[in-house]
Formats: sequence, C-alpha cells, structure tokens
Amino acid sequence: MRTPLGAFIIAIIMLLLDFYLFVAIRTVIQSFSSRTKTVVFSTYWVISILSLICLLILFLGHPDFFPKKIKSYLIAIVMALFISKFVAALFFIIDDARRLLQWVGTKIFFNAKESAQTNELTISRSMFLTWLGIGAGGTMLGSLVYGFSNKYNYQVKHIKIPFANLPAAFKGFRIIHVSDIHSGSFDNKKAVMKGVQLILDQKADLIIFSGDLVNNRTNEIDGYKDVFNKLKAPYGVFSTLGNHDYGDYAEWPFEGMSKEQNLKNMVDVHAEMGWKLMMNEHTILEKNGEKIALIGIENWGAKARFPKYGKMAKAYAGTEEYPFKILISHDPSHWDAQVRPDYGDVDLTLAGHTHGMQFGVEIPGFKWSPIQYVYKEWDGLYAEGKQKLYVNPGYGFLGYPGRVGILPEITVIELDT
Repeated sequence: MRTPLGAFIIAIIMLLLDFYLFVAIRTVIQSFSSRTKTVVFSTYWVISILSLICLLILFLGHPDFFPKKIKSYLIAIVMALFISKFVAALFFIIDDARRLLQWVGTKIFFNAKESAQTNELTISRSMFLTWLGIGAGGTMLGSLVYGFSNKYNYQVKHIKIPFANLPAAFKGFRIIHVSDIHSGSFDNKKAVMKGVQLILDQKADLIIFSGDLVNNRTNEIDGYKDVFNKLKAPYGVFSTLGNHDYGDYAEWPFEGMSKEQNLKNMVDVHAEMGWKLMMNEHTILEKNGEKIALIGIENWGAKARFPKYGKMAKAYAGTEEYPFKILISHDPSHWDAQVRPDYGDVDLTLAGHTHGMQFGVEIPGFKWSPIQYVYKEWDGLYAEGKQKLYVNPGYGFLGYPGRVGILPEITVIELDT
C-alpha cells in the first residue's frame, strides 16, 4: 500500500536488517587490512542507503518519477537486495541461536568459576556459518540479477497426452497453450514478437490463451495488439480472463475511465485481435465428422483473495453429449476445488496463474519452486484418474522483470489415444 506509514515500516525493517548483517560482516573481516575493511564497509552502506532512498521514492514519490523501464528494474533490484540479505540473515540467526544456547548451557551446567571464564572469553561467531550465509545471500543476489536476461527466453515444450476416450479424428490434434502475457510489464516489442513467431512456427491446430493479458488496465495491451493479432490457427485462437484482467487491482476512475468501461474494453480487445474470448460458455470443435467440446470460464480461484467470476454450470450446460471436453480456466486451484469433484467428464483443463513464481529449479527428474507451498498444481502436467490438468508457467512476467529456473513457456500439447 502506497502510504507514508507503510513506507516508514518497510524502511525500518530494511534498516534493522542492514545493521544486523553489518555486525556479522564486520566480525568476519576483522582480520582484513584497514583499507579492505573501509572499501567493504563503504560499499555495503552506499548500496544499502541507495536502495532505501529508491524504496522511499517508489513508495512516496509520483508514480511517473522514474520511467517505466527504470522503475521496473529498480523495484527488482531493491527486492533482490532485500531477499539476498534475508537469506544471509537466516544463517546468521542460526549461528546466533547456537551461541545463545551455548551461553545458556554454561550458566546452567557449569559452576560459577567456569561460567565466568566463558563470559570473559565470549562465545565466538562461527566463521563457517557466517561465510555460508554471505555465500548464500550472494548467490541469491547473483541469480536474481542474472534472471533479468531470461524474461524473454521463451521455451517451446512439447508434450503428448493420451486419452482413452478421445475421438479418433482428433488423434494428433495439436494445441498451443500460452498464459499470463502481462503486457503491462513488457519493454521490448521485438523480443515479444520473437515469442509470437515461435508460436506460429509450431503450426498448431488450435491456440489457447488462459488469461491475464494485462497487469491492471486494458490500455496496457495497446502497443502490442499488432503483435498478438498475428496469432492464427486453423481452429482459431480462444482465450479467457485471468484475475488481473478485470481491473480489480487498480484505482478507478482512471483518466476518466470507469472499471466497467475498462472491462468492456478488455472484451473488445480480444475481438480486435481475432481471439474468441470465452465468458462462461462453450463451443464445439469438429474434425472429420467427430466433435469435442471446448469450455471457457471467467476467473475462478479457490484461494480467498482471488475472485470467483466463473460460472461453470452455465459454461458446461449443453456439452454433456460430447465424448471429450477441454476446459480453459485461468486458476489451477479451480481443478481440485470444483472441476474434479463436480465435472468428472472434463478430460483436460488448461490453466496458468502461478508463473512458477518466476523462480525455481527445473531439471530432468526434479522441479521445485516456493510457489508449490501455495499451489498444489503449479507447473506442468497433473493427472487424477482420467482427468488431466496442464499448468503453463506463463509467457510474460509480473513484478520481478526476470525469471530464474522457471522460464517463459510455449506449450505444444498433442492429443493422443
């Protein structure tokens, strides 16, 4: 929240963290030369004070004080510094807890003379834990800075998903699934177009976008409509809305526009780009005389802070007779909360929303991100019985202008029997 009180509280937390880390760093370099210590201390405090000033300007200054691109990176750098210091502090806290327990132990289990001797000597800080903390914090900072270069590093992922009840005509049917464009974060149109060309190069039968075209307001897509309107497929481009597309996180009215008009503009933009926006409805796809149902609903999140605009009953009605159904639903928590319990014949659900937190590890046989402690299904393919869910980690980025480990993805899904 952009308030003086909020800025003051965050500034105090950052200062306390800075002083805590400074004490630990000063201890581990006490044997260094005076010149080296001066350089380290000066560098530490110059960076810390500059990041604090940036934070106060970002919170209390005019929203347009910094150009959009610079503002985005400043926010990311301040955040990266804070996270890195926090990671380092965790190791220092462990060491301080060890020292405290050791000190308490001497008071309880040793006689007064031994305890006094211990107090005179003091319990030294563990150099191993302290350097480990500094190393961990530095590694985190380096990773987050490196991640800036990955925000347009689009990865094409191919996956074949078998279904026993898939009509024979749709065997080999190829679907491009993208999600979370967040056009308000973009600062490189040429790079975004490169991703669109990658999508077109896959020559899929159908393109599906599962929500969050913008961050807050519809006009964020204005400079990119001529990029995304190039998306074409034989069976069309279908889309749905994500939680950010409604303008719920922006202040209204804005430049004379109401929230209601903003949403109307969002609906119009999808049409202008040639996308079929599915607002709690379904359509039928036919190939060689066989048919499947494509269902699309508005945002429906099981987490309390996200809206439930989706009306599954309305969208589903009329699809009962079709042997195979695909659902587009932005928030993957919808799958466990409503789709699986109440709509057992929805075969494949396509979602996004999580971004894979734009941070994690993804290597063959192992995948991890902090977001998995919030969302059970957060990236990739999930299956329960005959029902399957695919969560796309996103095309764009939000907040942090980068990605570490979890890269922007263009998913090519091939239906199989």
